[in-house]
Amino acid sequence: MGCFPFFGLQIVLGVALASVVRGNHILAAAGTWISNPFTYLPLYWFNYQLGSLLLGPGPAFPSLQELQQAPLWDLGVAMSGRLLLGSLLVGIVSAVVLGGSYWLLLEHQHRRRSPQS
Repeated sequence: MGCFPFFGLQIVLGVALASVVRGNHILAAAGTWISNPFTYLPLYWFNYQLGSLLLGPGPAFPSLQELQQAPLWDLGVAMSGRLLLGSLLVGIVSAVVLGGSYWLLLEHQHRRRSPQS
């Protein structure tokens, strides 16, 4: 949920999703910290570019001044649709790669600790 531009709701949505899939609430909350004031612009720019690649060219990504003057959602459906699609894909790929890597690490540690038979 940290990849989505739902400022103020990311932790709540992350914990809610963790509840649905029986995940760890603390890790779900911490995972949303990928987006913070230092990473907002690069993360959402990348997500928008990915959404534009899949949906076709849309409006140009707004300047910092435009973003400060108007909420992201006021920039239009074409803009927000591309941003949400890119955010969804980045979130899913990140979850699969990082979650899968962590699972493999745990499996490797478990095998090392298990007695050989």
